[in-house]
Amino acid sequence: MCRCSTATSVCALRLGLIQELGLAPIFTRATIAFVALPGSFAYLVPGAWVCLTGQALRWPYGLATIALGTFGLLWCVRDFYVSGRGTLAPWAPPQTLVVVGLYRYSRNPMYVCVLVVLLGWAVLFGSVGLLAYAFTVGIAFHLRVVLGEEPWLARTHGAAWQQYTRRVRRWF
Repeated sequence: MCRCSTATSVCALRLGLIQELGLAPIFTRATIAFVALPGSFAYLVPGAWVCLTGQALRWPYGLATIALGTFGLLWCVRDFYVSGRGTLAPWAPPQTLVVVGLYRYSRNPMYVCVLVVLLGWAVLFGSVGLLAYAFTVGIAFHLRVVLGEEPWLARTHGAAWQQYTRRVRRWF
């Protein structure tokens, strides 16, 4: 619920618009999916790794890499929610093919952003173990995309997907 002192009518209008468009349940699912999926891979696992291994901060500018990846990730989640009217979760995917924002430059910017965050962790702590984790996650992402997501997207979106793949590269 909005808590606006001087712009209560604007907040009410926004809330009404969100409810009218049927976005409130999608927003809840999007938030849960964000915390459960990229949140686990990009923040929970590396954070636990650092805590369990007792690694010390080595290169503070790794924080900039983490911030950049996080910003990109949130941008992608927003595009899934606004443009695709869905979430990043497999149980509530976007209803339309998302081709805006970072998706104009990469077919998988969300995965790229998670990897940027993971590289940031590795740099921040100077950790070969976290770098190996990022590499392993990158391989898993590639296999998931090639073997699972792309065939599903081709079946679901047909010609629009084929045109998109000709225009935009898989990763970079």
